[in-house]
Amino acid sequence: MAGEDCVRKRQSSSTCKTPENEETQRRPENERSFQNASNGRVDVDHVITRKMQLIAEAEQLKPVFMKEVDSHFTEFVNSLVAKSALLDSSSSASLFPASCSEKELHKAKTSRAPPEHGKIFTARRSLLDELFEVSHIRTIYHMFIALLIVFILSTLLVDFIDEGRMVLGFDLLVFVFGKFPVVFCTWLCMFSGTVIVPYNLFVWWAQGYCSSSHRGIRSFFYGMLFTLFQTAGLGFGPTYIAISYALPPASRFIVILEQVRLVMKAHSFVRENVPRVLSSVKDKSSMVPIPRISQYLYFLFAPTLIYRDNYPRSPVIRWGYVATKFAQVLGSLFYAYYIFVRLCIPQFRNSSQETFNLRGLVLCIFNSILPGVLILFLVFFAFLHCWLNAFAEMLRFADRMFYKDWWNSTSYANYYRTWNVVVHDWLYYYAYRDFLWFFGKKFKAAAMLSVFTVSAAVHEYVLSICFGYFYPVLFCLFMCFGMVFNFILNDRRKGPIWNVIMWTSLFLGQGVIICLYSQEWYARQYCPMENPTFLDYLKPRSWSCHMKM
Repeated sequence: MAGEDCVRKRQSSSTCKTPENEETQRRPENERSFQNASNGRVDVDHVITRKMQLIAEAEQLKPVFMKEVDSHFTEFVNSLVAKSALLDSSSSASLFPASCSEKELHKAKTSRAPPEHGKIFTARRSLLDELFEVSHIRTIYHMFIALLIVFILSTLLVDFIDEGRMVLGFDLLVFVFGKFPVVFCTWLCMFSGTVIVPYNLFVWWAQGYCSSSHRGIRSFFYGMLFTLFQTAGLGFGPTYIAISYALPPASRFIVILEQVRLVMKAHSFVRENVPRVLSSVKDKSSMVPIPRISQYLYFLFAPTLIYRDNYPRSPVIRWGYVATKFAQVLGSLFYAYYIFVRLCIPQFRNSSQETFNLRGLVLCIFNSILPGVLILFLVFFAFLHCWLNAFAEMLRFADRMFYKDWWNSTSYANYYRTWNVVVHDWLYYYAYRDFLWFFGKKFKAAAMLSVFTVSAAVHEYVLSICFGYFYPVLFCLFMCFGMVFNFILNDRRKGPIWNVIMWTSLFLGQGVIICLYSQEWYARQYCPMENPTFLDYLKPRSWSCHMKM
């Protein structure tokens, strides 16, 4: 009996299918062949083939995965924006009792927002600092450094061939930054006046406003004093010094840009603090909200044009980071020097020897595109990234969003918002939103036109004073092409073709600016006029200048 049980167990075990056997039978043929081939040795060809198959499958899944991540990220951001809007609407609705009628609620929602609600500062890094952590983006930065080395070698070799020796002169830089003592004294007077006058005028007005019986007259008086300081002290004074002392172009740029910056800073300080005083008086508060002088001084140095009593601060100062940024600013200056020496001066030095004609103008514009675009990149990198980040680091100013990804813009509307966030914030809150607050939200087109006009006029004013002549090229580009492109290339344009169109028009615009302003500069150097009339100052000299050989 025991023997028969053993025989039956052997037969049942030979015909029984265990889970391991079923799994083995379900495996693909190539895996079973690999198992058979791996008895004592490894099938290397099969391993390589299988690895290549996995890599190919991963490459096929990569775009699908990135698309899904992008989709989920977009949905996440949209949900945040929707929740923020819902929170704003709910907070505005909570100001009214639940018994309000729908008509009153609609009226409250469509009423004008108080102008003191403005920009919120948060701690965040600059976009390029984040992008430079990616090796691919850092390689593009290295390519620009290599291009600078090529410019330096080209200049040295040409000087060696022409002069027989290496010439390391920087006469152009010495010229454009000349008369530095006058520049420093002018800046010191402007800064001291901005520290003393606006702050004390505000303090005197705020301290006596609550007890004054003629508040309107008092406000008008101090407002006129502040306006007089803005127009005469900060407006006329530095301009007169820049012209009367015949400051060179770069020195004039320093004086005029500081003039514009301090005017905008003083306006922001008064604009942000006056509503607080009015609100405290309305609420019959015993305390008048007057900022400390240290807060005002910090704001004058901080890389922002929007005043706040306090800003988000970083924990420590990275002095190595500050030194690197200032070194990059210095390197950008030398970069611009070699661009002018190798690409601009040889082209425009003899331009006055030729008559003004359409063919020469077209060639000049297209030959100026490369130096114009390089100058655009250098201005962005040196000022908006390096200079502002250096001061932000020294002041532990944590909000480093001085620009956004303007290079990805598919519309000029988005480009204007992202190229220079610092100036855009000032124009948005103190020009655009205040215009709508005074005249109503139905005048958005007029508000946008006014902002474009102010921006174009200030840009043209800076260039006119710095170059020493009036040639409204930039003003026309702003008001004509800029306005048209702002409506044609609007935010509804999302495809990559619109980014190509934006870059193409930007390249052409830079070529026009470099070409026309350079031609006019050399025309006024080579064709001076005796006893010029007022119209001679307004008429472009490059249209009629012709040097006889």
